[in-house]
Amino acid sequence: MSDLGQYTPGPASGAQVRKNEGEKWTLILVRELRHSPEQVWQALTDPAQLREWAPFEVDGSLGRVGTVNLTWAGAPGAIETRVTRADAPKVLEYGDTRWELEAFGGGTRLTLWHNIDRRFIAWGAAGWHISFDVLDRSLSGAPIGRIAGGDAMKFAGWQRLVAEYGKQFGIKPPRWAPKAAQDS
Repeated sequence: MSDLGQYTPGPASGAQVRKNEGEKWTLILVRELRHSPEQVWQALTDPAQLREWAPFEVDGSLGRVGTVNLTWAGAPGAIETRVTRADAPKVLEYGDTRWELEAFGGGTRLTLWHNIDRRFIAWGAAGWHISFDVLDRSLSGAPIGRIAGGDAMKFAGWQRLVAEYGKQFGIKPPRWAPKAAQDS
């Protein structure tokens, strides 16, 4: 594992939101990775690889249609989640999440659509931003370890990203958000 103390996330970028009816909005994040769609697909679907970078764990492969139990970092229990589409290595859909992988410049353009409560959209963007950084480093053979849940919220880089994404999206974080996020 690399030294986490040397990791600082880049500025908030590659994200947009779609304001849906009601409380759920769609967060859309795009990241270009230096790894093939096949490598990225494995990291998105294999439970062992997901434990290295994702903000959740699953008890089975996400690479085939069916049901798995998904546990978000810091959550008290698992949520039964249905994989509704698994077209390797192009499209993966489960729960409120959709991934698209496109070969791009010798690597992969990875696009995530995640439906999330509008009050937490900046938190989600910051968390996924960091998860994508961790994913990229893990696939490059320089893992820094998963930064998710409560650990992410204590991380100064996450707090800065929450403020930056909140400003980009034109939203204020909840009043009980970490101080750095409230200062946006």
